[in-house]
Amino acid sequence: MFKKILIANRGEIACRVMRSAKRLGIATVAVYSEADEAAVHVAMADEAVAIGPAAAAESYLRVDKILDAIRETGADAVHPGYGFLSENAAFAEETSKAGVTFIGPPPSAIAAMGDKIESKLLAAEAGVRTIPGHTEALDDVASATRIAEDIGYPVMIKAAAGGGGKGMRLAWKPEELAEGVQSAINEAVSSFGDGRVFIEKFIEQPRHIEIQILADSQGNVIHLGERECSIQRRHQKVIEEAPSPLLDEATRAEMGAQACALARAVNYTSAGTVEFVADPARNFYFLEMNTRLQVEHPVTEMVTGLDLVEQQIRIAAGEPLALAQNDVKTTGWAMEARVYAEDPARGFAPSIGRLVRHEPPEETATVRLDTGVREGSEISMFYDPMIAKLVTYGDNREGAIDTMLNALDDYRISGISHNLGLLSGIMGHERFREGQLTTAFMEEEFPDGFAGSALTLDVLAVILPIAGTVHHRLEQPRSSLSGQLTARVAPPENDWVIAIGEDSHSLVVRDGADGAVQVSWNGQDATVETDWSPHERLMKARVNGVPVSVQVDHSRIRFTLRWRGVVAPVMVRTKRAAELFARMPVKEPPDLSRFLLSPMPGLVISIPVSDGEEVKAGQVLAVVDAMKMENVLKAERDGKVAKVSVAQGDSLAVDQVIMEFV
Repeated sequence: MFKKILIANRGEIACRVMRSAKRLGIATVAVYSEADEAAVHVAMADEAVAIGPAAAAESYLRVDKILDAIRETGADAVHPGYGFLSENAAFAEETSKAGVTFIGPPPSAIAAMGDKIESKLLAAEAGVRTIPGHTEALDDVASATRIAEDIGYPVMIKAAAGGGGKGMRLAWKPEELAEGVQSAINEAVSSFGDGRVFIEKFIEQPRHIEIQILADSQGNVIHLGERECSIQRRHQKVIEEAPSPLLDEATRAEMGAQACALARAVNYTSAGTVEFVADPARNFYFLEMNTRLQVEHPVTEMVTGLDLVEQQIRIAAGEPLALAQNDVKTTGWAMEARVYAEDPARGFAPSIGRLVRHEPPEETATVRLDTGVREGSEISMFYDPMIAKLVTYGDNREGAIDTMLNALDDYRISGISHNLGLLSGIMGHERFREGQLTTAFMEEEFPDGFAGSALTLDVLAVILPIAGTVHHRLEQPRSSLSGQLTARVAPPENDWVIAIGEDSHSLVVRDGADGAVQVSWNGQDATVETDWSPHERLMKARVNGVPVSVQVDHSRIRFTLRWRGVVAPVMVRTKRAAELFARMPVKEPPDLSRFLLSPMPGLVISIPVSDGEEVKAGQVLAVVDAMKMENVLKAERDGKVAKVSVAQGDSLAVDQVIMEFV
C-alpha cells in the first residue's frame, strides 16, 4: 500500500480523497494556487505545496509543477480527482515515467476514451450501441451544415476532447448551427486546448443514465449499477440519483454488460463511468466514458456501501477486486443535489464573493455533505462554482426525496447567491417526484430561471403561522420595555396584517398553552410549537404537530422566510398602518431598456459591434466567459449602439453596463 498520496486537485474532491486516504493510514499532500492558500483542502492535508497563480492554466493544469511537488514531497502516488488533469493521458504518462503510481486507468485507456470520436468507434467495435452521427471532426461550418442535413435536425455539436458540458451546443434548425459550431469550438479550445468538434443526432426526450464500473489489473471488471443524471442545466448536472426510476432489471443488466465490455476492450483499470442516453422506451445509446471518479459517485456509495476512492487506491496498488458481479448488492435509494454559487433568478449566473455564512445540515446515516469550503471561504471566478454536494438516502425514492427536502430546509448560506431554493423546488416538483425526467426538465419547468416556488395554499398554511410566530416573538420583548408612558406595560398587539409580496392576510396571534403560539386567519387555526429566539436564523418548529425548518432573516417589521424553495418577503403592519400604506404611491423602477447589462461576473471575450452601429434583433452584441462557460448576449430588438463601455479582456461585475443604445 502507498505511504503518501499527492492529490492533484482542489476543493471538495481533494478533501474527499483525503478522507479515504487517511482512513487507510496514508499520508496526503495538497497542492494549491495563490487563490487557494487558505482553502480547506490545504489545511486538511499533511503537507501542502504552492504551485502558482490563481488561473488554473498556470497552476492546477501545469503538469511540470505537479511533478515538482511530487518530487519535493516524496509522494509515491498521485490522485487526479475529477476535472483539471484527471483525464489527461500525458499527465498519467509523465507520472509513471517519474516512478509515481497514477491512481486511475492506464494512459492508453484515457487517450482512447478521452477522444469522443475515437471512443465512439471503439464502443461500436465492442458491441456497444452508439448514437447515429458523423464521427469525423468538422473542418468548417459548411461541412457541418451538410452533415446535419444528412442526419436530420435536431443535432448535437460536441467537442471531441470535451466533458463537463463544455464545448456542447444543440441546434434545432440550420440558423442555429453556424453559431453553435463556432461557440463549441471556442469553448473547446478554451477548456481543452483542442477545437475539434463533431455532430451526432439528438435523441428527443432523452434521459442521461450512466453505469459505474470497477476494473482491476488482473482482468476483473464489474459494474455497480446505474445513476440517473437527467436534471441538468447548460449540460451541467444538478441532481443525480441511484438507481434510475426508468430502468428495469433487464435493461440494467444489458447496459451494465455493455459498459463492462467497453472497459475490457480498452484494458481499463480503476473506477470509471460509461454514460448513455436513453429514450422513454428504454432504448439506450453510448455517449462517452469518463475515465475518472465522477462528481456524483456518492449516490453509488450510498446504495452499495462501497468506498469508491478506496477501491481506486487498492486497484492502483495492485490489489484484485474483493467482490465479483454477483456480490454487488444495492439497497434503498440515494439523491445528490449540487449546491452552486449561482443566481437561478438571473439565468443561473455564477456568483462570486465571500461565503459569509455556511451552516449545512447535520450529517447522519441518511444525510451526507461533501464540500471543500467553510464559513469565510472565498468563491472565486477562477474555478467551478460548486459549493457542496448534499447527499441523502431513503428506503425508497420518496424517502430519499423527503430527506433531501428536510436537509435543504436546514442548509443556510449567505454572502453569495445560491441555488438551495431551486433544489427544493425541483425536489418538491410533482413531475420530478413522479420520475418523469428528461435532460430538458429545467428548460421546460423553469424556462425563465427560478425566483422561488409558488405560494400555494399548502405552503401558506405553514408560512403564515410561522410569520405570525416570528413577529409575535419579536414583539414580546419590545412590549415589556421599562420606562414606557404611564409607567405600565403596554398590552401587546394581537391583530396584524401580514403582506407577502402583493397579497395581504389578516392574522390574530396569541399565546397558547405550554409556550405555544396560536395563529388564526381566514377561518383557519394553527398551533406553532417552537423554542425559537429572535437571534436565531433557523426556526425549528411544529405546525399543528408537523415538524418544519424555516430560515428567518429579520429586520424590525420586515423579514424573509425561506422554506421548501419558497422565498417569502414578509411585512407586518397594524390594521391602521395597512390602511394608510394602501394609499401610498407606487415607485416606478428605473428604465434600463437602453442599456445592455452584464448578467454575471465574467470576462469579455469579444464585442463584435461598435459605437454608432445599427443592430438587428438576435444579433450578437457581446460574448462573456463566466467560469469557463461562454455566454452569448444578443439584441432583443432592432436598435443603434450609442456607446460601448467595455473592451475585450475586461472583467465584468453583475449589472455592469456593457453598452448603451440610442
